Amino acid sequence: MKIQTDGRKVRGEKRRTEIIEAALRVIERDGVAGVTHRTVALEAGVPTTSTTYHFSSLDDLLVATLISCARDMATEVYWMIDRARSRGSRGAEEVAGLLAEALGPRRGRTMAEYELYLLAARKPELRPAARRWLDVLTSMVRHDDEVAFRVFLAGIDGLLIQGLIDDEPPSAEELRPVVDYLLKPA
Repeated sequence: MKIQTDGRKVRGEKRRTEIIEAALRVIERDGVAGVTHRTVALEAGVPTTSTTYHFSSLDDLLVATLISCARDMATEVYWMIDRARSRGSRGAEEVAGLLAEALGPRRGRTMAEYELYLLAARKPELRPAARRWLDVLTSMVRHDDEVAFRVFLAGIDGLLIQGLIDDEPPSAEELRPVVDYLLKPA
């Protein structure tokens, strides 16, 4: 028996995804302050009624965008960990490469993600979505020492924030010794 999919539902999910991706592009370009239903609709090439249909409030749209970013990053980190393990590596080279990519070619997206992440400090309704990223990462990585793992995460956040304010993004080679240090057992 063939299961029939509802074309309207598929189109609705596709439209919702397009709107979330457009919101992220607006944040990359204009910051969170630039996000309105109208600017996102224009960026997505859809009517404003479409953005308000899928996201009744801007907070709903920002939460969905933050969750989407966390999901994408978690997928990327999962595969990075998988590659490192398959080579018998501790992951310093892979993490340094991921950071260099985030601070170089994907700098705009990284700024947008951090802006959303920091917005959660001001908007409590965004906090569960912001925490989701940490929860996902914690569940993906085996760690015996909770304190060492939190130090590692704080170090990575620090490297990203420092890299975002540098005039020139650091290379993977420059980041590798710091990441190596963060990964050392206590």
